Amino acid sequence: MLQTIWVSSSRSWDSRKPDGQQTSWKCGFVRTIIQHTCPRHNPRGQRKARMLKKIHICLCFFFVSGILYEISLLSGCFFSCMPMPKHFLTPEQVLNLGKSIIFLETTERLEPPPLVSCSVESAARIYQDRPVILFMKGLTNDTVLDSNSSYAAFSLLSSMKNVFLFPLQMETIFQETPLLQWYNEVDPEEEKNWVHVSSDASRLALIWKYGGIYMDTDVISIRPIPEGSFLAAQKSRFSSNGIFGFPARHKFIWDCMENFVLKYNGNIWGNQGPFLMTRMLKTICNLTDFEGIEDHSCQNISFLNPQRFYPIPYPAWGRYYDVWDKNPDFNHSYALHLWNFMNRNRKAVVAGSNTLAEKLYKTYCPTTYEDLIKNAELRDLPSYEDSV
Repeated sequence: MLQTIWVSSSRSWDSRKPDGQQTSWKCGFVRTIIQHTCPRHNPRGQRKARMLKKIHICLCFFFVSGILYEISLLSGCFFSCMPMPKHFLTPEQVLNLGKSIIFLETTERLEPPPLVSCSVESAARIYQDRPVILFMKGLTNDTVLDSNSSYAAFSLLSSMKNVFLFPLQMETIFQETPLLQWYNEVDPEEEKNWVHVSSDASRLALIWKYGGIYMDTDVISIRPIPEGSFLAAQKSRFSSNGIFGFPARHKFIWDCMENFVLKYNGNIWGNQGPFLMTRMLKTICNLTDFEGIEDHSCQNISFLNPQRFYPIPYPAWGRYYDVWDKNPDFNHSYALHLWNFMNRNRKAVVAGSNTLAEKLYKTYCPTTYEDLIKNAELRDLPSYEDSV
């Protein structure tokens, strides 16, 4: 017969024979003590006692699992403390964890090229306790792409515990933002810069709603960014929108979305991107020239020195694909923008070329280098049967 059930914070473990008429055990942070009388000659009472014990063990398991889940979120070890079944998570669930690293692919392509893979992989390695998300317009909810995918880059990225690949659903993203009406009225077929304009809009909405860091898919991360609210200076008095970070619901990002719609002109490249960020920053800050490697700050927004992300400026973008006598150390940089938009001749990383870009791949995205560069070239070599 069950007499009392009570909970104590005691951490000791005690078990006595049925003669002592007391059984106690500890499960995680909870100790449950059940006092009962269970005569040896009463099989029915023994069965009830065993059943109650199993029920309490199950309850303890779920309780401790919940506590560990909460601790993992609070301590920033979500991915290292608990393996997650990624295919069960929705974009909102991952984004709501906060501090995501966000990439966008606004074309329809489904096979990320090596530079995109390198950007995502390097971020996943640098920010191991944060979700790294690649939104792709070509994906749908019915697309099945995992670690066994025939797409090499998808297989590679899906195997990383903190990397998530989600469809880019703009109408959903723009809900409850100033961008929704613009999106419903604009005709993508009439927009000559739609790939870039839609990306400019999507990154603003995602960062405003969920916070985190946005990065272009030609940015290779080399060390963590220590700032919470920041813009990246491409040069003195001019801001990029290729990488920026803010907490959710930040007023500056909301103001940018409103100005995006108010000053919209899709025919001018960058009008909704770097020019937007620059003109909005100028409304609240007195921008001055950078004289060294110092950062500027205004209204609790850090305006980071060009050395942080653009140590090689865009007129010299080709230097990334050159062989250097002495490679730069990039000691003052957090990430490197490789200016893929300028790479109209499609210079690529070649195994054994000893270029700066190849060395960056080897160091910061070694899996991409091995799988998509080195091994891909080996696979492309003609076999003996093909050569005879």
